[in-house]
Amino acid sequence: ALTAANVRWKDRIYSPLVTLWVFLGQVLSEDHSCRWAVARLIAHRVSRDQRPCSADTGAYCQARKRLPEKFFSEVARRTGRALDSNVDSRWLWKGRRVLNFDGSSVSMPDTVKNQDAYPQPDTQKLGLGFPLARIAVVFSLSCGAVLDLAICRYAGKGQSELGMLRTLWDWFLPGDVVLTDRLMCTWTEIAMLMGRGVDSVTRLHVMRTADFRRGKRLGKRDHIVQWPKPTKPRSIDRKTYNSLPDFITVREIYVKVEQAGFRTKNLIVVTTLLDADDFTKSDLAELYRSRWSAELDLRSLKRTMKMEILRCKTPELVRKEIWTHLLAYNLIRTIIAQ
Repeated sequence: ALTAANVRWKDRIYSPLVTLWVFLGQVLSEDHSCRWAVARLIAHRVSRDQRPCSADTGAYCQARKRLPEKFFSEVARRTGRALDSNVDSRWLWKGRRVLNFDGSSVSMPDTVKNQDAYPQPDTQKLGLGFPLARIAVVFSLSCGAVLDLAICRYAGKGQSELGMLRTLWDWFLPGDVVLTDRLMCTWTEIAMLMGRGVDSVTRLHVMRTADFRRGKRLGKRDHIVQWPKPTKPRSIDRKTYNSLPDFITVREIYVKVEQAGFRTKNLIVVTTLLDADDFTKSDLAELYRSRWSAELDLRSLKRTMKMEILRCKTPELVRKEIWTHLLAYNLIRTIIAQ
């Protein structure tokens, strides 16, 4: 990761790996302060009969600034993908990798730089809110690792989970299955994923209706239909729009998602997995129920690991803090997988 980011450094106490180690300890601690992180390094050095460093946090903060954001993101991604690529084949869904995509938001200190990069929602009066960033995460369903992340403003043109999905899908491989919520149930995204050889499993969007009297019937409330190409959305250019097919073929299934202790949900699942013998209604119902694991994983990141409210005072350091949280999460997932 250091080589990929072209990092050069001097032989000093806060080398890149020591800085990363201290930063990891900081995001995993209850305190989360730089002072606590430096105190932990001092204790570590004394325990190894090394000369204690200064308790001042300035050198540590400067070391974090010197390291490029690409280094932190590269380490987090490589750790998650190393775990995902080595999972037991029995953990896969019908031999295929399933990627869970979901989004959330995080807040940060109210500084001028943070407000410029990630302004608070315009529904809040100035001085009464905090800068807010939207995040979207790709999780591996088999092992729970974070494979990639996108960060953007909370509101504004192009600042949406759909927009962030488009920045991430270069990492999806042919044969993958993407599991999303109903907000991702859009013709354009499904068609573009199909063009990459990636299947989708999602929930029917509220703006669409399913008429099971139409299409090719596969079973009770289970049919294959064609969705015609809509007018060009603003999110893609004319060349990309013209390259898309005139229609896509999808499967709509009415399922009941049942779980002990929870209210039964009746919903319609939309998928590009058309073979009813290989992918039964119960298979797809169980797979869509597992989409909830993305919500639980995000909750683990934000609440258990305390990423919900960040501490850094500049946008670049905020992003580094997010990536370090993801690295810590992936390291914990790696230990769990063993």
